[in-house]
Amino acid sequence: MKNLKITLGLFALAVSLTACTDEKKLQAEKDVAQYANYVDSISNIEMQKAANEWDAIQKDYERLKMNAENSLTGVEDDKSLKESIDNTSVRYEEYKVKVVTEKEKVDAENAKMSMRKTLLGDGYNGQDMNFDWVNKDNILSVYENFVTTVEKNKDSYSREDWDEIKLMYEALDTRKNTVEKEGLTSEDNRKIAGLKIKFAPMYTVNRIGAKSEENEEAKQ
Repeated sequence: MKNLKITLGLFALAVSLTACTDEKKLQAEKDVAQYANYVDSISNIEMQKAANEWDAIQKDYERLKMNAENSLTGVEDDKSLKESIDNTSVRYEEYKVKVVTEKEKVDAENAKMSMRKTLLGDGYNGQDMNFDWVNKDNILSVYENFVTTVEKNKDSYSREDWDEIKLMYEALDTRKNTVEKEGLTSEDNRKIAGLKIKFAPMYTVNRIGAKSEENEEAKQ
């Protein structure tokens, strides 16, 4: 009778261990599948949208990958699950290269737009390169804001920033030629001329300096 009880106890333990093992494997399969499905789903997101939401995508990816890898602990015969995780990771890394490249473009464009708005003020909408919003009544304030902003930030601008500044400045000058014919006062025109005299050497000196720094960094 005693031996029977021991046998039944061992059998129950074996069944319990088997059930536990099966449960772990089922959970692992679920977590690995969830990881793979996530990577498949984000690959269908439009590239620019993915770039804008990249931090959240990366965070969710890391969480799901960790869950999948941790779920294999204690699972026997996990070779196929490991291969699935590895294959999913490879697909993600290939996708990541594309999105990060797009994100760099988006970040650069956002930085450019931010600088333009800082230089030109609230009137600039990011679309009108003809500067039709600049008129005889506000052109002086636009020049003042432009030159003051450049002077304030001149030490932090890169060579690319200075090239963008020149592009915006020339567009503003082109608009001034039109505004002069639309009633720009002599007083405002005189003040703008003074700002232009102030800007020219500031641009030349700092653009050369930024280029020199860029060349030095390239040599290192």
